Amino acid sequence: MEPLRSLPSAESWLDGVPAPARRRMDRFAVAALAFSLPGLIPVGIPLAAVALRRTRRAGSRGRRLAQAALAISVCWVIVIGVAAALGLYGERQAGIGRSVPIAEVRVLQCFDADLAAETLRMVTIADCGASHSGEAYAKVTAAMTGLSTEQKGTSATQHCATAFGDFVGTPYERSDLDMYYVVLEDQPVADGNVLCMVGGERLVGSMRGAQR
Repeated sequence: MEPLRSLPSAESWLDGVPAPARRRMDRFAVAALAFSLPGLIPVGIPLAAVALRRTRRAGSRGRRLAQAALAISVCWVIVIGVAAALGLYGERQAGIGRSVPIAEVRVLQCFDADLAAETLRMVTIADCGASHSGEAYAKVTAAMTGLSTEQKGTSATQHCATAFGDFVGTPYERSDLDMYYVVLEDQPVADGNVLCMVGGERLVGSMRGAQR
């Protein structure tokens, strides 16, 4: 009986057999994913399309990366589209760009108008975040019946000056902003019959709490 002999190792059986070549990752697929993640859609989508074509023809790795890049880019397109639609809807709701009678301006609405005009009838509603000429900051109630034009002006100025300090955070006497008012009607009403407005050199942002 012959003595047992140890078998050669498994690795030795593969001696001389070439290892299968590892397919390379397609660089376009990697680049497509890298650009699509931060939302660089104009770059990510074309790169992903090229990567899909290259991986199909050459059989290289990266097809799933390219597909992921496309999916991420589509998600970005949807997010950007929804944000844009909401922005436009918000502007329409706020009436931005619409010309309205001064009596229709609401408190905290910004607008463009010639505030130095003797009579202010129409204004154009503006985005408070952009440059604008004025902002309605309060509606106050003041008794105007039986008063002269000068007395009405004095009463409106006093009421608006009080509201000015509360709104801007600085008394009108020490402010570098201008104050305007429009008497909407002589009879006092529940929501105020005098519209108070703040203006100045092309305002940017709301003047609420600006302390100017």
